[in-house]
Amino acid sequence: MSRSLAVVTGASSGIGAEFAEQLAARGYDLLLVARREERLDSLGRLLSERYSIRSESYVADLANDDHVLQLVNRLHGEPHLGFLVNNAGFGTKGLFWESSLESQEAMHRVHVMATMRLSHAALEVMVARGNGAIVNVSSVASFTLSAGGCSYCATKTWMTNFSEGLAVDLRSARSAVQVQALCPGFTLTEFHDAMGMNRGRIPAALWMKPEQVVNDSFRGLAAGKVIVVPGAAYKFVRFLMWALPPAMRRLAALRSGRAMGRVQMSGKGPRPIDGPAG
Repeated sequence: MSRSLAVVTGASSGIGAEFAEQLAARGYDLLLVARREERLDSLGRLLSERYSIRSESYVADLANDDHVLQLVNRLHGEPHLGFLVNNAGFGTKGLFWESSLESQEAMHRVHVMATMRLSHAALEVMVARGNGAIVNVSSVASFTLSAGGCSYCATKTWMTNFSEGLAVDLRSARSAVQVQALCPGFTLTEFHDAMGMNRGRIPAALWMKPEQVVNDSFRGLAAGKVIVVPGAAYKFVRFLMWALPPAMRRLAALRSGRAMGRVQMSGKGPRPIDGPAG
């Protein structure tokens, strides 16, 4: 019999690559999606040899509507689709109106539109089969604000709420399919390097490894948790953001943006740091 297929976006490094590893260890065949074909091929070969599974590289830019549509059609044609990880994403730094509009639109296309379209395609297959799981890799930023991270926090908030809403729909349909919003904090991946942010600004104790994040995700699925926040420090952050009044949340956002290097502060207020857009 054919094994179940797991599709992982943003699979070329970090949390996506770790999900691919742990899914392969559980016996899933893999469809690895990202822009860097060499990285995907190398990871796929390694996991195929290590776990005796099949792996296919699928090169796509999820900010490109045509690429997303092609991947959606591929998912519709996968009767053994059993797991989807919507992990592709990126961040920008600098004040919203001073960063490029193209980068802001691309972020919404990747975090929101691609997640929605791929989830819709996957659920049509999974609900008909009666099993499967979707993990939407959101962020602890979905519970917070940060100067210089307006669109990032907003799109991650959407991902978390969308996942929770899907879980309600699935429960109302008495479906066994699971949906999870995975909300990690600072994780040792290429994410912050791509933004040009200095990791040294963040206390070492706050950094998590991808293995920890993915382990918590699978433990959460086993326990039926819809929202998973890895790490005690980030669970506290989530609680604190709930407890703070709005004015205090905005003040915390100003300070966190400066602390993370998303913006610099001057006497006239915050100003952007020069650096790559994403």
